[in-house]
Amino acid sequence: MHDLRMVPAAVSCWLAAAGLVLCGARTALVVTLVAVLLSGLAVGLRRTAIAVGMIALAAVAASCAWRLAAIQSSPVTTLADHHRLATLELEVRRDASSFQQHGQQSVVVEVLVRRVVTRDVDLRTRGRATAFVDGRADDLVVGRRLTVLGRLAPSDATDEVALIDVVRRGPTHRAGWWWEVSETVREGVRTSVEHTPTEPRALVPALVDGDDSRISDAVEEDFRRSGLTHLMAVSGTNLTIVLAVVLVIGRATGVRRRGLWILGAFSIVGFVVLARPDPSVVRAAAMGAVGVAALGYGQRGGVRALAWAIIALLFIDPWLSRSAGFVLSVCATAGILLLAPMLVRPLLRWMPRWCALAIAVPLAAQLACTPAIAAISGQVSLVAVVANLLAGPAVAPATVAGLLGGLVTLVVEPVGQLIGWVAGACASWILAVGHRAASLEAASLGWRAPWQLLVVLTPLIAWALVRISARPVLFAGLGLGLMAAMWRPPHPGWPPESWLMVACDVGQGDATVLNVGDGTAVVVDAGPEPAAVDRCLDRLDVHRVRLMVFTHGHADHIDGWPGVARGRRVDQVAVGPTGGPGPAPHVAVPGESFTLGEVSAEVLWPPASPPRPATDGSVANNASIVLAVRIKGARILLTGDIEPEAQTRLLLQHPDVAADVMKMPHHGSAHQSEAFLDAVGARIVTVSAGVDNDYGHPAASALSMLRARGAQWWRTDTDGDIAVVLRDGHLLVATSD
Repeated sequence: MHDLRMVPAAVSCWLAAAGLVLCGARTALVVTLVAVLLSGLAVGLRRTAIAVGMIALAAVAASCAWRLAAIQSSPVTTLADHHRLATLELEVRRDASSFQQHGQQSVVVEVLVRRVVTRDVDLRTRGRATAFVDGRADDLVVGRRLTVLGRLAPSDATDEVALIDVVRRGPTHRAGWWWEVSETVREGVRTSVEHTPTEPRALVPALVDGDDSRISDAVEEDFRRSGLTHLMAVSGTNLTIVLAVVLVIGRATGVRRRGLWILGAFSIVGFVVLARPDPSVVRAAAMGAVGVAALGYGQRGGVRALAWAIIALLFIDPWLSRSAGFVLSVCATAGILLLAPMLVRPLLRWMPRWCALAIAVPLAAQLACTPAIAAISGQVSLVAVVANLLAGPAVAPATVAGLLGGLVTLVVEPVGQLIGWVAGACASWILAVGHRAASLEAASLGWRAPWQLLVVLTPLIAWALVRISARPVLFAGLGLGLMAAMWRPPHPGWPPESWLMVACDVGQGDATVLNVGDGTAVVVDAGPEPAAVDRCLDRLDVHRVRLMVFTHGHADHIDGWPGVARGRRVDQVAVGPTGGPGPAPHVAVPGESFTLGEVSAEVLWPPASPPRPATDGSVANNASIVLAVRIKGARILLTGDIEPEAQTRLLLQHPDVAADVMKMPHHGSAHQSEAFLDAVGARIVTVSAGVDNDYGHPAASALSMLRARGAQWWRTDTDGDIAVVLRDGHLLVATSD
């Protein structure tokens, strides 16, 4: 039986912290006093469990009150409110992260403000802040100090005293010896895998110490879809591997129960220093402590330790209560402690223990996290359990070999690189699993119902799985059926017969497919990420791309290119003046035309000298390729992202742009020319936009323009893939959702 007595206290502390960090210090102080009074009352009534819970709540609320008061009363907060220029002594709290700003590299780094000096203020303080620094900043690693001249600004985050726009910075000074040793080991890990391919070279440091600075956006997206994101950041998995190796060595050398606890505790501390005290690392350390407690006290002690770990973490940092990572860590750990043993017992009746654990642990963790994942991302991953099952055997060797290779590299670099090659090979397998799992059509499904419904459904599903797992034939059949559905999910009636054009649902971006016939197509733009366009082409059974057209060089039109080329022959690539990816691209010019099968098209735009940007436009958007397409007599106008200035100039050069079907310019933004829409006169309009995108696409004003002209529109964010079909001489529309 599990000891659940502290669970209500942990949940109360969690909910209180999540609300109080958004309130003022006074509210938190009132909650503290009320909790203290209730704890005294519970002691008088001899309700020990309630008294302990109220004391825990009072401690967490007091932590909120103290921290909020310190931030609100900080002189740095006052200076930030007045946007003062100040000289600041800073200590780096987290390693810097790079980003591009106006074409130049900049970094953002979380710091601790230790001293602030202005014309009338010179004081020492301690407050969190975020600093923005132009240029490279490889020396900004945890623990190092530096002096900067910066402009202060208020922060929206309630746990920070200011934002700092660094005008000028000085050199960094060495940190404490433990941080410098940590950085040396991290550099050793990077060096040990330098000779491996690009993706494994980036993944191994992420597995070992959470250094994900070189992880590409494509890998990050594929790991998110396949449920392997936890591998790229330090999590309980990483710490569990390190703890397991240390404890096995400890047992082999004769260390017993109490000694193993001490050894595990020291391992956790060392791991935190190596991987940096980020919230994810602190969470991993806490969950590792839960594991050590379970080692000593069994499952009963594990649940109790989890509850105390939640309370302790919230006392240390109340803002963790609103962190998605904290939610997922707790859910996964709870699932492993509570659900995994229930799944293992019936599985042990007909399979080896190692196999039962390999199935039950990721399944329990994924089930427990499903409501939280749906609430956070609006998606439910179906492939995560299988992906973790396949990638799991390579995680421990990659992590251990990466760490060992980093340590050996510091002494004998060639030997360390040999070990690093082993780590890279294991990472390559993990990457292959992640990429392949993400490419499956049903890797993740959108969840548009209230996420609270999953809170009810998940326990029912867990109960059903426990019952089914005792029946080998039923369990195996269900598993094989789900895998088959993920590999090639049924799409009744998709693609529809006689389809001419499909606007692929690729999120906030464009990808349009024109049917050339016999599994071949012309593809115009590729969307923002490879997996989405790859799945769309798979659903259409397109195995050869006769022509790939990139209308312009923005990421939401070109970054999906690897997905188009994945497993398909691409004959030719055409780009506009802003360029695009692909082998030996051809630069399309106005007046140029092509005919492939029954698809013929003419390049109408841009002219040799692209239009200058209007105040509300952009050069790249207005330089988009515009294609006038004919398929089996139907006229289709593909407009890229052209905005009103380009639309007006296009009309001057080509007054006859009438079309039956139009791809709405620029994802249906508010910037449209009514004269252009009048001239096109399309009665079918496709709008490619992402669900809940930050741009507000499609704009209500743009849809009103279409409505006023009697046009019908379909949107990828609500309708999925949109197919234009020619049937009995009439143009119809079919959607995948």
